[in-house]
Amino acid sequence: MNVVHNNGAALEPRSEPTTYHEYIDFLKQQLHSPSAITPSLPPPNKVRIQCQVRARIPTNEGGEMYLYLYKNNQDTKEHLAIVYGDDIRSRSLDETWENETIMNRIVRGAYYGRLEEVVTDECRNLNLTEDQTRYLEEQQAKARANFAYTKEPPLVRIHSECFTGETVHSARCDCGEQLDEAMRLMQEAGRGVVVYLRQEGRGIGLLEKLKAYNLQDLGHDTVAANVLLNHPPDARTYGIADAILEDLGLSDVMLLTNNPDKIEQLEAYGSVKVVERRPMVPRSWSSTPVSVHDLLRTPSSSPAPQSAPLPAGKELDKYLAVKVRKMRHLLDLPQSLDK
Repeated sequence: MNVVHNNGAALEPRSEPTTYHEYIDFLKQQLHSPSAITPSLPPPNKVRIQCQVRARIPTNEGGEMYLYLYKNNQDTKEHLAIVYGDDIRSRSLDETWENETIMNRIVRGAYYGRLEEVVTDECRNLNLTEDQTRYLEEQQAKARANFAYTKEPPLVRIHSECFTGETVHSARCDCGEQLDEAMRLMQEAGRGVVVYLRQEGRGIGLLEKLKAYNLQDLGHDTVAANVLLNHPPDARTYGIADAILEDLGLSDVMLLTNNPDKIEQLEAYGSVKVVERRPMVPRSWSSTPVSVHDLLRTPSSSPAPQSAPLPAGKELDKYLAVKVRKMRHLLDLPQSLDK
């Protein structure tokens, strides 16, 4: 995708940016342009991923999920897949490792069905008795024989890590709300996947994200703040997400997103098709009335300052409006913001 001025033509193919420094210079010239879109860069080497462990996670709401941890050849981060449903499994996790025992497979989560408590309190090592080993082997053989993939496209959310929105409940973004809602919908459906990518701050990291927040308090919007710090408006890529979905055997998905760039990038790899987009409408913008209490994800331990410059909702509205106007996000602006 080319970077363009408001009234300018697309860059000639020979002039298309090939490094971050080239397009950062260009973006600075059109800092407040609605077309401040990160251009595509030459693809890196082929993404390779491996699921190294899976574990069952019961939830406080009474459901459960499986947490898959992935390593890859693009970075040193531990990306995750939060999986709802028993019919979605990792192919790389299920591969047999050299010289591994059934206990090795259980420890890394490469088992079928449900684990049962077969050890006693007196056991202080990972060794199984012959009877325990035989029982587990028979149980696993039956569970594996009964396993079957489901072809129906599941709900999928590709979510980028957001410490400020998910952990300290920042009102500068709706990331925490989106993650909560995606997980609620999947638990309700009994099936779905959240691909959780470690690309904080739209890919610029927490350090630079906090610097951008300070620029936003001076009046710059979220796009302008990134560019002023020599970052693209959105530095996220989704090659690892594509590889994880392929590893989970998912070729058709119903994607929970407002971001067309996410759909375009994902489908460009060719292994995953978005058969349906499900919008993520902010609760404060929903046509269904919500109370102030419902808008709070958790009680806050930090009271608002006596003279806050903007109410929490106004800060979020400003952020979302910029994503619609400058980053093509597919949301209908409320009338109060559609100016």
